[in-house]
Amino acid sequence: MKIIRKISIIGDGGWGTTLAVYLAGRGFDVCVWGAFADYIQEIARKRENVKFLPGIKIPQSVQCTADLTMAVDFADLIVLATPSQYLSSVLEKIKLTNYKKKLYLSVVKGIEVESLKRMSVIIHEHLGNVSVGVLSGPTIASELAKGIVTTAVIASNNATVAAKLQKIFHSEVFRIYTNDDVIGVELGGSIKNVIALACGICDGLGLGTNAKSAVLTRGLAEMARLGQAMGAKKETFYGLTGLGDLVTTCVNSSSRNRSVGEAIGQGKDVHKLLKSMSMVAEGVSTSKAVYGLSRKLKVQMPICCEVYNVIYRQKKVTAALESLMKRSFKAE
Repeated sequence: MKIIRKISIIGDGGWGTTLAVYLAGRGFDVCVWGAFADYIQEIARKRENVKFLPGIKIPQSVQCTADLTMAVDFADLIVLATPSQYLSSVLEKIKLTNYKKKLYLSVVKGIEVESLKRMSVIIHEHLGNVSVGVLSGPTIASELAKGIVTTAVIASNNATVAAKLQKIFHSEVFRIYTNDDVIGVELGGSIKNVIALACGICDGLGLGTNAKSAVLTRGLAEMARLGQAMGAKKETFYGLTGLGDLVTTCVNSSSRNRSVGEAIGQGKDVHKLLKSMSMVAEGVSTSKAVYGLSRKLKVQMPICCEVYNVIYRQKKVTAALESLMKRSFKAE
């Protein structure tokens, strides 16, 4: 397999920018692509992503471009870091470039709403039989950007690909594990955002630790149930990309999904709130996809379904809570 020296990050959000800074510090040649030419030029000029990663200096060695063909041609490794609902359209444009014979890594957490498909499935559908890995885990971008110890998992159906990517990303501050359960790793990183919305709603309602712990724990059970129905391993959801990522997203005060949930719990209009945000709260669209999957596969996911009802059916949060508490008797 080709030696990786040049890496392009497709997406100039907080996580994409963090990985660009991190990989440049590791000695790789790095290019960041952004969809909006004016903003990516601002990043290049200021050497800071003020909107998505303020306070972090971007090395001069990191190239910034709005030319997708240039970004793909530049790299041996393509890191896909776009919001999940835009990945298909970006891949369609990548398909017009010299995209073959590249290694791909998805760091996108989400499920496409229209197709109910995972990101790696979408990548293969658009780009064919390219080599793909998936990186996920409890990764608050600003912490890694500041050099704070972080862990993650790289999953691939190809053990050689996973090991190669592990070697590229692993360091004394970023410990990387490998896993062959691509389905479980992708679903864990996606569904946890829906549970984080629910935990945020608990915070917004002023509920205590008991309630939030219950949502987190029973939410994890829902994640594992859907995962198993889709072919994932149950134990994956008790690892870094399941429980680990879930805890981080549900308790971190700066978590976008938890914060959006808190605002919903306080009675704010979610759609007006999202329009005012520069960053994407993936859990909002993912809740719609998870609701679709739960119905399609006949998997009980009461917490995720109530999040969907609150966001898309304007159900009051107090009524959603009542529905959860009045469910029929169950064994854990």
